[in-house]
Amino acid sequence: MKEAETLEQKRARAAEVVAALEKKYPDALCSLTYEKPHELMIAARLSAQCTDARVNLVTPELFSRYKTIDDFAGAELSDIEEIVKPCGLYKTKAQSIIGMCRDIRDRFGGEIPRTIEELVTLPGIGRKTANLIMGDIYGAPAIVADTHCIRICGRLGFSTTKDPAKTERELKEIIAPEKSSDFCHRLVLFGRETCKARGQRCGECELKELCPQKG
Repeated sequence: MKEAETLEQKRARAAEVVAALEKKYPDALCSLTYEKPHELMIAARLSAQCTDARVNLVTPELFSRYKTIDDFAGAELSDIEEIVKPCGLYKTKAQSIIGMCRDIRDRFGGEIPRTIEELVTLPGIGRKTANLIMGDIYGAPAIVADTHCIRICGRLGFSTTKDPAKTERELKEIIAPEKSSDFCHRLVLFGRETCKARGQRCGECELKELCPQKG
């Protein structure tokens, strides 16, 4: 029987995986299109049960009509609903977009909160989006435990659960903090191209020698 991997061994293997993905994807960019911090927050909310590609088709009109947090806070619900309808769950998403912007205006002086604990108090913001904001907007260590991250890290033996919060905790133990946010962006690219949910391309995978499954 193969001996269980120690935490230090897992950290060393994780560092090799991080390095391999850095080489494959030098530019670790968020797949959601945005220019302003609040736009990332809103785009991330729209991406729930929706593809980033579809969100990126919807947000240009949304962000051209509503340019600031105050604009969104004072928006008509029906107007936001109509624009974001193609993203699905549009009634709930529209309500939370207006609600989060009102909270930022009224509770946080118009500035997006700088901690996970405060971010998750905003309507429609869970830990995944909160971590995305912490990493991309504030440059803080962050683990965005989305479906790609959970699937790939499970296959790599870095996480033992499909629960996002538990996956986040497990990865924090082995991924260097300064690498964590970009690592998650690279997992999205890698998950779309190679380590897919179905039809994964293990024979062509740059990580196959580091993966317990080895194709």
